[in-house]
Amino acid sequence: MRTDIAFPFRVSARGRTAGATYGEHTRDLIEQLLFTSPGERPMRPDFGCGLLDLVFAPTGPELLAALELSVRASLQRWLGDLIEVRSLDLSAAGVTVRVRLGYTVRRTGSEREEIFEGRA
Repeated sequence: MRTDIAFPFRVSARGRTAGATYGEHTRDLIEQLLFTSPGERPMRPDFGCGLLDLVFAPTGPELLAALELSVRASLQRWLGDLIEVRSLDLSAAGVTVRVRLGYTVRRTGSEREEIFEGRA
């Protein structure tokens, strides 16, 4: 069984680098992509979705629809070889952005439904 490094990086109870299964690692990659703002990574300035910017924008159906399209495009571009997006729902309340994502892990064929929350 393959083990990857857990995100966020932490030390396990045994004093070693915490690991993650393939499914957990895939979820961690999605979370990194969703909550990284474009321009935040020096060597990959176009990586990310800019979701946390939604907190400071007036939310309306037009903005959410445009942002959903942007998130889908980012997921396809950066993680399309790992997952297939089945459903995506975005919402913002106060300083919290919530993403409900249904996806299939291509390697295992497992279908997952996850909720990701970020605070600005």
